[in-house]
Amino acid sequence: MKEVVDVRNVNKIYRMGSVNFQALKKANLKIGPSENLSIIGPSGSGKSTLLHMIGCLDQPTNGQIFIDGVDTSKLNGTKLAEIRRNKIGFVFQFFYLIPTLNAQENVELPMMFAGVGDREKRERAKSLLDLMGLGARARHKPSELSGGERQRVAIARSLANNPKIMLADEPTGNLDSKSGKEIIGILTKLNEEKGVTLVIVTHDPNIANSMDRTVHLKDGQIVKDERRKR
Repeated sequence: MKEVVDVRNVNKIYRMGSVNFQALKKANLKIGPSENLSIIGPSGSGKSTLLHMIGCLDQPTNGQIFIDGVDTSKLNGTKLAEIRRNKIGFVFQFFYLIPTLNAQENVELPMMFAGVGDREKRERAKSLLDLMGLGARARHKPSELSGGERQRVAIARSLANNPKIMLADEPTGNLDSKSGKEIIGILTKLNEEKGVTLVIVTHDPNIANSMDRTVHLKDGQIVKDERRKR
C-alpha cells in the first residue's frame, strides 16, 4: 500500500525573538489511502503544526514530507500551491468563508483558481451543496447561515477540486454539540463512501476515539500511535 502522506524525521523550529521554539521533534507518520485518523494532544503539543506541514501550508526546518509520492519539503511556493489545490481539502475551526459571497460562490472559488469552466463550476458547486443538504441555501451569504451550515459550506468548498486528503483543524470548535456531531458524521461518511483520506485535529476525546486511528502528541513529539479494530 503506497502512503498518501509520509512524514520522515520532521523537525520544525520557530524563531521567537532571540529564542528558538521547537514545535515538532523528529516526527514520523505514514498515512495510507482512505485512512481516517485523529491527532490529539494538549495545547502547544504540535497538533496544528503537524497538520500544516502535511497540508503544505508550512515547511519543515529539516526532514521530509511526501504527499502522494512527491517530496514537498523543498518545493517552492508555486509548487506547494499546486499540491494544496489539487490534492488537499481544508476545513478549519473558523470557516473562513468570504462574507460578501453567497454559499455557492464560496464553493466555486477554489475551482476558479483551478481553471474550471463556468458551467462545470456552477454544476459541481450545486451538487456539493446538495450533498451537504444545503441546496436551498445556495444563495445565502454566510451571515444568513447558522454555524453548522457555514461549516457544511466550508466542507463543500474543501471538496471542490476532488482532493485525495481532507485535513480538518478543530472542525467542531465553534459549534454546539449537535452541530459538531453532524459535521463529524459528514466527514466520516465522505471518508467511507468516497475514500477521501481524513485527518482531524481535535481536543475532544470522543471525536478522537471515533476515528480508526489516533496519533497522540506531547511537547512536539508523537508519543503514541493507536489503531482500533472496528
